[in-house]
Amino acid sequence: MSIAEAIEKIRTSLDRVSAELDPWFEKSPALLDYRPERGWNAAQILEHVSLTNHFLLILIRKGTRKALERAERDGLPKDPGALTVDLERLDLIASHRSFRWERPAHMEPAGEKSMDEVRVLLHEQFGDCSACLEQLKNGEGTLYTTMMSVGGLGKIDVYQYLYFLCLHAERHLGQLQRVEAEYLASAG
Repeated sequence: MSIAEAIEKIRTSLDRVSAELDPWFEKSPALLDYRPERGWNAAQILEHVSLTNHFLLILIRKGTRKALERAERDGLPKDPGALTVDLERLDLIASHRSFRWERPAHMEPAGEKSMDEVRVLLHEQFGDCSACLEQLKNGEGTLYTTMMSVGGLGKIDVYQYLYFLCLHAERHLGQLQRVEAEYLASAG
């Protein structure tokens, strides 16, 4: 897809996922703390999303800086309209159990932050993603790639990292919905 289409898709995804995560902080403490038969409770899932965002944002910020430096030094291709981004190859990231991956220990929720702190962090993180995307509005995000081991993706550019962050959050929105359904069924 074109740079303009990719940017719009990422912007829409950032806004949607952020808006869908936020109401979870208004859920009852009983639901947030409910331990499902399998996996994390809702509070742990939200914390995990913030932890993962933190580490992805380190790469996104660095990639944004490097991409802008390359654009400044080398310029963009003569026909920026010819630049494309393949976001579709990342879509599997949003699907629960679509690949096997052992997450690093530093992305495991430890319950060290309150739900209010996690909410603020998520809001700031999605804002930071939007700011990076805004800086890359002319295709600069294609100029820097980094290795992504998750799902065997290989090298991905800065736009793809931003979209990956969205898809990761979307994946866990599905998990939150499953926890809520189990909680409601157990209370019923």
